[in-house]
Amino acid sequence: MEKDLNVIIIGGGACGASAAARIRRLNEKAKITILEKTDEISIANCGLPYYTSDIIVSRDMMFVSSPVKFKNWFNIDVRLNSEVVNINTVAKIVTLKSGEELSYDKLVIAQGAKPIIPDFPNMPQDKIFTVRTLLDADKIKKFIKTNNVQRAVVIGGGFIGIEMAENFVEMGLNTILIEAQNQILSSVDYEAAAFVQNELRDNGVELILSDGVKEFQGNRIILNSLKEIEFDIVIMAIGVRPELELAKLAGLKTERGIIVNEKMETSVPDIYAGGDGIEVKDFVTEENTIIPLAGPANRQGRIIADNICGIQSTYKNSQGTSVLKVFRLTAASVGNNEKQLKSKNINYWKTIIFGRDHAGYYPNSVQIMFKLLFTPEGKILGAQAVGENGVEKRIDVISSIMRNRGGIEELLDSELCYAPPYSSAKDPINILGMNADNILRGFLKPAFYEDIEESYLIDVRPKEAFESSTIKGAVNIPISEIRTRLKEFPRDKKIVLFCNTGHTSYIAARILDQYGFNNVYSLMGGIILYKTIIKNIENEKKVFSKF
Repeated sequence: MEKDLNVIIIGGGACGASAAARIRRLNEKAKITILEKTDEISIANCGLPYYTSDIIVSRDMMFVSSPVKFKNWFNIDVRLNSEVVNINTVAKIVTLKSGEELSYDKLVIAQGAKPIIPDFPNMPQDKIFTVRTLLDADKIKKFIKTNNVQRAVVIGGGFIGIEMAENFVEMGLNTILIEAQNQILSSVDYEAAAFVQNELRDNGVELILSDGVKEFQGNRIILNSLKEIEFDIVIMAIGVRPELELAKLAGLKTERGIIVNEKMETSVPDIYAGGDGIEVKDFVTEENTIIPLAGPANRQGRIIADNICGIQSTYKNSQGTSVLKVFRLTAASVGNNEKQLKSKNINYWKTIIFGRDHAGYYPNSVQIMFKLLFTPEGKILGAQAVGENGVEKRIDVISSIMRNRGGIEELLDSELCYAPPYSSAKDPINILGMNADNILRGFLKPAFYEDIEESYLIDVRPKEAFESSTIKGAVNIPISEIRTRLKEFPRDKKIVLFCNTGHTSYIAARILDQYGFNNVYSLMGGIILYKTIIKNIENEKKVFSKF
């Protein structure tokens, strides 16, 4: 190992800081310099929305580390406000904006990404903010405090946009979220998004979907639909774009992001890259993609450090595992969703179930909606879940099973913790596996919301439940009466059975199947999911007519 190894790291975020600390742990003699163009290093970016609303009160808590700590603990030289403007890859020299030149043996590019800010006409720059740095959050807090802000508009329905909308509500502001697509939270499909959208609206957030910003006029936003919205402050949360200017100038291979191999090496020898600025391979499809998440960035930093120090280490693709708090709900996902699979022409099957976060007989159990996407061979392609409790731990289990190349059978066979306050003897993960296994074996024919209109609907719940609420056009044949009322089931139509969640209708479908009815389906997610979707649709109509 080279005792006098000289490493320069451009960027002091998750990837860069992780790489620096790991290199020091592996090589005490190396010279390590972090060059950060801002005056911040190792801040908790993901906590910025909560700091903005003072849920996180202490500014000091937003610093994961500091230049002083890097120096005292690791003997790493952190240089803030030091922007690199050029890389001479032949001479191995970086040039700072100040004109200073520094040499390196190994170089790490971990600049991350920058917020996308479209150049809309007449944008009032003093009222437009992004949420990327601690300074951004400080500016937002100060602006709200000193300008008597009452009306906040968030443009973009991704993670940051949703979190900022929630925190604005927590601050008592009238909040509108604008999303150009037909749903928020692009990492999940429509069913899961419907729960989140309803939760936002129930807590006072006005959602405007399928509409975008055309221009600004004073304190008003003019949308493409010509609707007008008044505002006091605007948050741009449309997304981020990898920082590529320096990499391109240095001749590194780039496309949407910097191209790296599994060792995080770029196309130029002795230069590595990681974090939000690179392209990674999608775990499911093995195609290059951009997945700007903190967990992968930290792991990439460690892998870079290992390889710089002569330890063979590889990055094994990104699953995109993510979680989001939305008021009382949690939404989480892993892998690909339907939109992504369709865009890549990947054949898939799907199912939707509800499972309780803990045993139903123990107080305060609540339902979690799960959606699973899988191949006809039983390979898991993706999963989504929404609920109040226990959501992220189930998605973490599915993520781990996927990472270890497990499939539907491993969901079914997973041996998970059980005690009444925490789970059930059959955890929702097991039930999800059993449900998918039944589909694969032909024991269950799933139907979904989009199948309702063209089908003969039968509500198999008790008469009292049917009379309380049902799906328009449905007839009621309770499961307990099926065997004595077989003549009432048409054999020339597609029959969709439904109940509250899909479990009772599955049992009913099994009965009919064994009596020779071969065109019988069970509605996945049952009437609970149906009502959620209908509520979302009706709320969208109300917003449309309001503006």
